[in-house]
Amino acid sequence: MTAYLRQATPHDFSGIQKIIDQAKQLLKADGIDQWQDGYPDDTVLHHDLEQKRGFVLITDDQIAGYGVLFEELEPAYEAIKEGAWVQTGVPYVSIHRIALSSDFRGLHLSSVLMDHLISAAALKGYTDLRIDTHPENPRMQHVIKQAGFEYRGVVYLDMPNGKRLAYQRMLTRR
Repeated sequence: MTAYLRQATPHDFSGIQKIIDQAKQLLKADGIDQWQDGYPDDTVLHHDLEQKRGFVLITDDQIAGYGVLFEELEPAYEAIKEGAWVQTGVPYVSIHRIALSSDFRGLHLSSVLMDHLISAAALKGYTDLRIDTHPENPRMQHVIKQAGFEYRGVVYLDMPNGKRLAYQRMLTRR
């Protein structure tokens, strides 16, 4: 099985939407209130595509996963609590909306998707990578830690139940 990452295009929208909906259903089945209020909705996904920050993991010529590299300042990240970032004041990229198609669950492709997103961030010149997840989402916490991210504290997103665990990975530059 070959897997690669490419920038998402408007043509990918329905596949991305399906994957996000499947992720919402999985979170709901797990009793996690993350993504249960409509977010991320079609507007957010279209905006990802317009801003060219959405990426798809292609496996066997199908969209197997989705993720976002967000290259803008994250206001919630600037107010980290119960910890601190390794460094501040330098450009960073944050990873968001990691989701895998239910057709590919159990194949460890979440780790493949994360590794490819880290590589894409490195190719863009970033050495400071950040991500957050819901405190009750052990699957994502496992993927994040397995990808070499370290826990840094708590951030609060501007939404109901917005408490998130924040992680950071520093890449070496030689």
